Amino acid sequence: MADLLERARALAPELVALRRDLHRHPELGFQEERTAGIGARRLEALGLDVRTGVGVTGVVAELRHGPGPTVVLRADMDALPIQEEAEHDYASTVPGVMHACGHDAHVAGLIGAATLLAEARDAGTLPSGTFRFLLQPSEERSDREGKSGATRMIEAGALTGADAATGLHVGGPLPSGRVLLGEGAVMGGGEEVHVTVRGRSAHAALPHEGIDAVALAAQGVVATHAAVGRRLAPTDPGVITFGRIEGGQAANVVASEVRVHGTLRYFTDTVRRALEEAVRSAFGGLEAQGARVQVELLPGYPPVVNDTEAARAVRAALDGMLGAGRVLPQPPVLLAEDFAFLAREVPSVFFFVGAALPEPRQHHHPTFDIDESVLPLCAAALARSGLALLAHVAGRAGQTPAPASRP
Repeated sequence: MADLLERARALAPELVALRRDLHRHPELGFQEERTAGIGARRLEALGLDVRTGVGVTGVVAELRHGPGPTVVLRADMDALPIQEEAEHDYASTVPGVMHACGHDAHVAGLIGAATLLAEARDAGTLPSGTFRFLLQPSEERSDREGKSGATRMIEAGALTGADAATGLHVGGPLPSGRVLLGEGAVMGGGEEVHVTVRGRSAHAALPHEGIDAVALAAQGVVATHAAVGRRLAPTDPGVITFGRIEGGQAANVVASEVRVHGTLRYFTDTVRRALEEAVRSAFGGLEAQGARVQVELLPGYPPVVNDTEAARAVRAALDGMLGAGRVLPQPPVLLAEDFAFLAREVPSVFFFVGAALPEPRQHHHPTFDIDESVLPLCAAALARSGLALLAHVAGRAGQTPAPASRP
């Protein structure tokens, strides 16, 4: 498998064309019918066993090649409700929807990885075992029951019998052509915070006759930030950010109700509990001034935790494929990813592939784009990661994976 990256580079035109087609036709979470259909047809053409409609719009495809472990390779498919501001000719054709996070590149990378592993199968060089490819819906949002695409696919059996899993994320601001991989918690957990502060309405000229929900909500926001700074140790990363506040009826009326929405981010359950206590105590203290307060935390994503031994095995494999200095340590970031649910079920490795343009673009921005020259690297890195995990799992079980005989 030493020529994996070189073979991936030969797929570059095909991968770029696929990514651009998906970019032109983005679909929101649990609506990825076209994307899933394209992916399913590509995987079927490689001779894989394919199931569609898994976890609403997800696709599961298996490359079975003799007895051995089962390794999952995953890519997310959904786009974001953002109006693209593009200067290229593959801009979104769907008003108000765009691939602003790189999931189009993830799908192309997964199809590329499947192609590489299928070629190895046909050449008789693929180790014995099963590779399971997941095209996952709705990473960006949860449904009405608070479940994202990863959870829905797990509930539908996408991880049944799996021994390990891997996935990647392109990094718009990260150095192009570099892989970033860490051990332990590499991405944060995230939950939404919804706070409602209820007071009593009055004329703006007579504020003493009311209970000002705007003033009290502002106190709660400031008190929360102060509480976070005193409840968390300086070495324990965690943050609460309030990104939306709304309420009131008119400029000359004391507001009777204000709603504050935000998120909390963390790496450990201890920090998560401290953050929850901070927001509840800060806003709860407003009741002494006459307010009625409701604090609700919505279910979110847990931290993404890479299995230490599996991550080291993948790092060694990627080092061997890419050469010295191209696999960098990934510092933990408080961004959230629902790959975390897969990592809770089986030993997993999640890594980033740098894809910065000369003028780097930020994710979830109307001008987001990537350096498409990294698409072969995405394909090869996913395939090599899957092979490394297959060998790692087999080694722990006392097996020695060997090429299976040709069919």
